[in-house]
Amino acid sequence: MPAILLLIVSGFYVGNTVLAEYVEKEAVKVPLEAYLKGHETGKPEYMQKAFHTDGKLMFIRDGNYTTIEFKDYIGRMNGQPAKDEANRKRYIESVDISGNAAVGKIVLDYPNARFVDYMSLLKIDGEWKIVNKTFNVEPKNSSD
Repeated sequence: MPAILLLIVSGFYVGNTVLAEYVEKEAVKVPLEAYLKGHETGKPEYMQKAFHTDGKLMFIRDGNYTTIEFKDYIGRMNGQPAKDEANRKRYIESVDISGNAAVGKIVLDYPNARFVDYMSLLKIDGEWKIVNKTFNVEPKNSSD
């Protein structure tokens, strides 16, 4: 009888742990999905929901380390989708969480280039925010 009780209690614990991990992963996806929606629509308000105000983009351009403040990045948005929006694909490839820190990998597959974004997120005051973004871009050949 004690073995059965232990098995039942263990089952509840494992079930609750799995549920909690699922809920947290879905919460991390909220700013990542807002980021994707911002790209889809060109509307800055989605990016404002996704990014922490103090964050930066960090990347290599022409062999040089480059940074852009999130506010400047958001300021470039014109509120309209790209002309080739119908040919663009974007998705969250993975999410990894450890306590109040997470990393999201996003793929932006566009007609002329493929971007891979790595988003660093922190849970701040109970809400997940993208605090930094690094990315790589690979141009596509016109025959792709």
